Amino acid sequence: MSATNEYGYNSKVEGEVIVSRADAVINWVRRHSVWPMPMGLACCAIELMAAGGSRFDISRFGMEVMRFSPRQSDCMIVAGTVTYKMAQVVRRIYDQMAEPKWVVAMGACASSGGMYRSYSTLQGVDRIVPVDVYISGCPPRPEALLDGMMRLQDKINTEGSTRDLLRNRPVRDLSFQKQESGS
Repeated sequence: MSATNEYGYNSKVEGEVIVSRADAVINWVRRHSVWPMPMGLACCAIELMAAGGSRFDISRFGMEVMRFSPRQSDCMIVAGTVTYKMAQVVRRIYDQMAEPKWVVAMGACASSGGMYRSYSTLQGVDRIVPVDVYISGCPPRPEALLDGMMRLQDKINTEGSTRDLLRNRPVRDLSFQKQESGS
């Protein structure tokens, strides 16, 4: 298997065996089953909704399952202006999402505060959550969202996923000790 191929196929082997790396298989599954958590906070949310329609069809890329529960999603799309009042909620929802998780900042307001330079507007969602992909525009077109999501898929494809499988796992104590009754 060469360094550029993620899999190897040999038809001479009985049973048509395909050989691959675990990272390649896990990343393929992850990038083709991204479940977004839409955080529609302003006008960019309309463009986010349009990306799910039949004209743009985000389902072609395996991302049509919009989940409004953080425990069932792995990609937060922050679309619109984040105020300091909403920043606490955005952070709480991000913390409730399971690992691995990714964040997309959609629009100028989510990326940098946009045209709002006021005491109530957060100047970029990256101050409270780590952002993986920035999508520019005010508001960005649905095509820009699709391009950003494809860039997120490229990023997911290059991650080392097998090293994260056993990281930070609790060690189970399998020793069974007798409980002595007090007599």
